[in-house]
Amino acid sequence: GRGKQQTEEAFRELHPVNMGAEEENYYGKHGEPHKYDPTFKGPIHNRGCTDIICCVLIVIAILGYFVVGFIAWTHGDPRKVIYPTDSRGQFCGQLGTPNEKKPLLFYFNIMKCASPMVLLEFQCPTPQICVEKCPEKFMTYLKVYKSQTDLDYYRQFCKPEFNSVGKSPPEVLRDGDCPAMITPSKPFTRRCFPAIRSKKGVIMVGNETEFDDGRGGRRNVTDLMEGAKKANVVLEARQVAMKIFEDYTVSWYWIIIGLLIAMVVSLIFVVLLRFLAGIMVWVMIVMVIAVLGYGIFHCYMEYAHLKGEPGSDVTLTDLGFQTDLRVYLHLRQTWLAFMIILCIMEVIIILLLIFLRKRILIAIALIKEASRAVGYIMCSLVFPLLTFFLVCLCIAYWAITAVFLSTSNEAVYKVFNETACEYAGKTCNPETFNTTNITKLCPDARCLFAFYGGESYYHKYLLFFQIYNVFMFFWLANFVIALGQVTLAGAFASYYWAFKKPDDMPAFPIFSSLGRALRYHTGSLAFGSLILAIVQLIRVILEYLDHQLKSSKNAWAKFFLCCLKCCFYCLEKFIKFLNRNAYIMIAIYGTNFCTSARNAFLLLMRNIIRVTVVDKVTDFLLFLGKLLIVGCTGILAFFFFTHRIKIIQDTAPHLNYYWIPILTVIIGSYLIAHGFFSVYGMCVDTLFLCFLEDLERNDGSAEKPYFMSAHLKKLLSKKNTGPTETK
Repeated sequence: GRGKQQTEEAFRELHPVNMGAEEENYYGKHGEPHKYDPTFKGPIHNRGCTDIICCVLIVIAILGYFVVGFIAWTHGDPRKVIYPTDSRGQFCGQLGTPNEKKPLLFYFNIMKCASPMVLLEFQCPTPQICVEKCPEKFMTYLKVYKSQTDLDYYRQFCKPEFNSVGKSPPEVLRDGDCPAMITPSKPFTRRCFPAIRSKKGVIMVGNETEFDDGRGGRRNVTDLMEGAKKANVVLEARQVAMKIFEDYTVSWYWIIIGLLIAMVVSLIFVVLLRFLAGIMVWVMIVMVIAVLGYGIFHCYMEYAHLKGEPGSDVTLTDLGFQTDLRVYLHLRQTWLAFMIILCIMEVIIILLLIFLRKRILIAIALIKEASRAVGYIMCSLVFPLLTFFLVCLCIAYWAITAVFLSTSNEAVYKVFNETACEYAGKTCNPETFNTTNITKLCPDARCLFAFYGGESYYHKYLLFFQIYNVFMFFWLANFVIALGQVTLAGAFASYYWAFKKPDDMPAFPIFSSLGRALRYHTGSLAFGSLILAIVQLIRVILEYLDHQLKSSKNAWAKFFLCCLKCCFYCLEKFIKFLNRNAYIMIAIYGTNFCTSARNAFLLLMRNIIRVTVVDKVTDFLLFLGKLLIVGCTGILAFFFFTHRIKIIQDTAPHLNYYWIPILTVIIGSYLIAHGFFSVYGMCVDTLFLCFLEDLERNDGSAEKPYFMSAHLKKLLSKKNTGPTETK
C-alpha cells in the first residue's frame, strides 16, 4: 500500500545504486569496503588473543585494587561517620570502652556552637563528653558545689577525671573540668540539645525564658537556640535522611510491587514487539503523546484549582529551598512550570514525528528484524541481569573501600579559641595541653578533637588511594558493560549471518559469544574501557576544580574550565559511541581494538546518512518506549502514594515525603525498561552494521548472495538470484 511505497522511496533515498566515479573518491576518503569472502559465515571462530598487554594490565590493576581494599579495611573504621565522638575522639556508647554506657554527647557550652568555626570545621569550640543521659533541669556549678547531692548529679556532666577536692569553683571553670551551667535537654541524633519550645510565641527552655550562665550573668533563651541551630547545621541533613529511611521502611514492599509492575509491562511490551512491531510502535507514539497531554491537562487543573488560595501566588524565588517538597505543590508557579515543560516536550515530539514520518517506517523495519532476532535468542533478555549484577558488585566494592579509606585516619586534636590566638588551629596533645604555655598565652584556649587525619607514610598517600579507587571503579564498570555489549553483539551477528535461520545458528549463541569474548578479547575490552575510564576520571577532576572555583572571581578561569568540561563531555560521548561499534566488529571479526574501532568508524563514515537517519530514529523510538513505561508506572505510583485511588485509599502508607517512593519507582522503572530496551538497542546496532557490511560485500548473485532476511530484501527491492533464499 501507500506505507510500503513510502518505505521503498525512503530506502532508495538512503541507498543510491550507482555512484560512478564519485564512489571511488568516496571510498578513498573513508577506506575500502570489505571484499567478498566465500568463507565468511558470520562471527569468525578461528581467532587469536588480542591486546594481550592490556589484559595483563587489568589483571595487575585488579590485584592492586584488592591490596588497596585490604589496606583500607585494615585501617578504616566506618563508625567514625556514624557515632558521635567526644573531645578526645572516643566513640560514645562503644562497647569495651569507658563510654560503653554513655551513648549521648553533651556540649559544655552550646552557645559557643554559634561561632562561624562550626560551619568551617564541623566542630564546636567547647569541651564535649559522653554522658548516660541528658540534663533535665537548670543548674550552675557556682550554686551546686556546696551541696553534695546536687554536686553528685552535676558531676556526671563533668570530665571523667574531674576531682573537686582541692579546687575552687573559679579553678574548675578555668580548667574546663565542668560546664558553668547545664540546661534541660533532649537527645537528638545521640546529642544533647536544649529542650527549646514555643509557648504563645515565646521561646522557652523548661519553663524559663532566661537563665543563669553560671558566671554571674543572665542570658536569654534565644542565645541557646542560636547555638543549637549552628550545632545542628550538620545534623539537619541526617534528620531528613532518617525521615527518608522511615518512609522506605513503611513503603518498601509497595515500591517492589511498582517495580514488578514495570518489569511485567516491559516484558509484555517486548513480547508484543516480537509479533506486532509496527502496530506497537505507532501505539507507543500515540500513548506517549497522550500521557504528555494528560500531564499538561492535570497541571492546568491544579494551576486553576489553586487560584485564589492563600499563599499560592508566592514565587519559587521567594520561597527558596525547602526540604519538604510538598510545599512547592501548593504554589501555582510550580504547576505552571510543569505545564510549560510538558508543552515544550509535546511540541518537540510532534514536530519530530512529522518531519521523520518516512524514516520511522524504516526504523520499524529494523525493529521488526530485531524482534525476530530476540525471538530466536530469548535468553538475551535475561543476560543484562548478569551485567547489572556485576556493575552492582563494582559499585559496592568501590563504596565500601571509599568509606574505609575515608575513616582510616587517626584522631587529630587542634587548639580552639574564641578570641585571637597565634596557636589557634594548631595541633595539640590533650593529655599534656594544660602544662604547656598555650594556656598561659591564650587562657580560654582548649585542645579538642578536630577530625581524623594523620602524618604517617600511609596517610600521605591516602589521596592517591582514593583516586585509584575511583579510577578502578570506572575501569571495571566500563569493562563489565563492554563485556555485555560484545556478548550480545556476537549473538545477534550469528543470527544475521546465518543463511538459513535458525538452522545455521549455534545452539547457544549467548554462551558461545561470551566464551569467545572472555577467551580471546579480554585485552581489547580492557583497552576500550581504559580509554573511557581515563576520560571519565578527568571529568571528575574538572568537576572538583569547578567546585573549588565557585567562589573565585576569575571569569577567564571559569570560562576556560567550562570549555574543558564541555569538550570532555563530548569526547566521552564520542568514545562510548565508537567503543560500542568497535565491540560489534570485535565480536564479528575477532580483530584488536584499534583495528576494530578504525573499521567501524570508516564503515559508519561511508554510510553516514544511513547512520544519522535510520539508527538515530530507531534510538528515538526505543526511548519513547522507555518514556511510556516510566510515565505509566510513575502516574500509577503518584496516584497511589498520594491517596487518590479511592478503592485502595486506606491501603497506601502515610509518609513524611511521598515523593520518595514515587521517585524511587520512576528511577527503578527507567532502569528496568532500559535493561530490556538496551538489548533491543544493541540488537539494532549490530544488525545495522551487519546490514551495511552485507550491502558492501554481496550483490545478490549466486556467488555473493545477501544474508539479510527476506523481509529486508523486499523493502530494499533486492533479491538473491541464486536458487536459495535466506529466511
